[in-house]
Amino acid sequence: MRQPHVDGLCALPLAVERDGFELRRRGQLVCRALGLEGHELVRVVTVLSEVGRDLLGAPGLRVELDVASPLQEPELFRARFTWNGPRVPGRDALDAAGRLLDHCQYDASSGENALTVGQRLPASQGRTGQRAERARAALRDSGDLSMGEELRIQNRQLLQALEESRAQQEELQRLNAELEETNKGVVALYSELSAELEETNTGVVALYAELEDKTRQLRLASEAKTRFWANVSHELRAPVNSVIALARLLLASDADPLTEEQRQQMSLIAGSGSTLLALVEELLDVAKAESGRLEPHLVPTDLRTLLHQLRGTLRGMAREGVRLDIPDVRDVPELVTDEVMLTRVLRNVLSNGLKFTTDGEVRLTVGTEDRAGRPWFVFTTTDTGIGIAADQQDRVFEEFYQVLGTHQRGQPGTGLGLPYARRLAGLLGGVLTLTSEPDAGTTVRVEIPARPDPASPDAPPSGSADGVRTGSLVVVDDDPTFVELLRPVLGRVARKVTEVSVSSRAVDVIRAERPDAVLIDLAMPAPDGYVLLQVLSRDPETAHIPVVVLTSTDPGDVDRSRLTHARAVLGKTHLTPERIALALALAPAWPDRTPPAEAGEQHTPGEATS
Repeated sequence: MRQPHVDGLCALPLAVERDGFELRRRGQLVCRALGLEGHELVRVVTVLSEVGRDLLGAPGLRVELDVASPLQEPELFRARFTWNGPRVPGRDALDAAGRLLDHCQYDASSGENALTVGQRLPASQGRTGQRAERARAALRDSGDLSMGEELRIQNRQLLQALEESRAQQEELQRLNAELEETNKGVVALYSELSAELEETNTGVVALYAELEDKTRQLRLASEAKTRFWANVSHELRAPVNSVIALARLLLASDADPLTEEQRQQMSLIAGSGSTLLALVEELLDVAKAESGRLEPHLVPTDLRTLLHQLRGTLRGMAREGVRLDIPDVRDVPELVTDEVMLTRVLRNVLSNGLKFTTDGEVRLTVGTEDRAGRPWFVFTTTDTGIGIAADQQDRVFEEFYQVLGTHQRGQPGTGLGLPYARRLAGLLGGVLTLTSEPDAGTTVRVEIPARPDPASPDAPPSGSADGVRTGSLVVVDDDPTFVELLRPVLGRVARKVTEVSVSSRAVDVIRAERPDAVLIDLAMPAPDGYVLLQVLSRDPETAHIPVVVLTSTDPGDVDRSRLTHARAVLGKTHLTPERIALALALAPAWPDRTPPAEAGEQHTPGEATS
């Protein structure tokens, strides 16, 4: 191994106390010549004095001053003390050398005692030997000093060091005073902010309490309305059935003969009773649906027969000059659904078209599509009627609401048809959407799966959802119970699921995770799901990520004007891996899926399965 280069400066025997003063003087000269000034010079000279005084009297004691240049390390000013005999350096001297200087090494293995101390030299632009030469020149020109002169120099140095220490202490006191003043300001600001925050929290708590009270009142009002509908409908059903039965008895062929006018009046009574009974049945179904007691009864359905019955039932409703076109379907996939519910959905949609079409036609088309490996039926009703204005198209799905306008005055109806049809379509696992233009007609699209959800109790067994698993999902929901129930379901859809319970952190997590899709609950503490959707849609880093909305309310009741960035809306009840996978497959940006445009899908943003 290569040894460090050494430039010797001087050697000095240490036999008497006078030699210690000489060592100190030469050490000062060499330090200044080598560029050591201030505290570094004081530390070096102090260590030389302490070590020399500690070892004074040891046989053969001498000291060598030199400059060492270790490889790839800064140059060192070194002092190497050597002596004979068993003398060992004192602990105080060794501690002082190790604490004050960069290098301290004691070696007694070679038979000769050696103690080497050193200090790194400041960086120099000159060659290594130039410093050593300056140090030798300083030693040659120094001459001899008396002990008194040496003491005076030492005193001046000590005074200078004390002055520097006092200046540093004064600066430290000034900084401490400034820091204390700053701390006082920080404490005052913290107290002020804490008071403001506490006042704000008090207001927020009061606001939440008021909102919870309003929510409770609305829930109670909704429950009371549902109970009212159910009770009134039950009470109405018995007398209406009696009216219909009595009218039929009077119209029977074996009953007492009636005049033509009486027979016509009884026919009107029977027809009105049947209409009233149908309304009562709808009210009962709406009440059951709102209370969660309306469940579909899934059975194999003969679609051809169903459409034939609709054709016969609705043909009499068409006005003169209006053609009703219901196809005779053949060679379609097996349909397993609730036949009564599907019949009511199509009957409500078709009768609504016939009611507001005075010229032209009302046409029903039946198609099938493949979505995520499962067949779906698409029933599309188009008419050439009066149409619906854009600002009214969302409101037609409100219960008991009827579009305003002189062209609709005198038309019968309660405003339950379309809301009822949409609710039933959702119960069948599908969706109902509407597009319209005034004076150009209306198109209603009903989409339902050909078979029930494989995970539902009434569904036939099928494979798992592992075939539709994808990379990563982020679910944003503040309800820990729902997230706990949803966790195993999402585990079958995605390989990685990140849960966010605090909505204010959702955007940062989504930016960091860059998931394949996001599930967002609408009802959360600020920012709620509507606000998150707006933020994600405006951010170029997140605007492309598909978003599926989760809601505990009926998906048809959400504010769809604020869901333009959402690809699907799912109700929180009966969520299954297949239903989530299907909603994700509807998204055009979903990876490894056929885009809806290519699959023949015309999915309206904001509408999806519920």
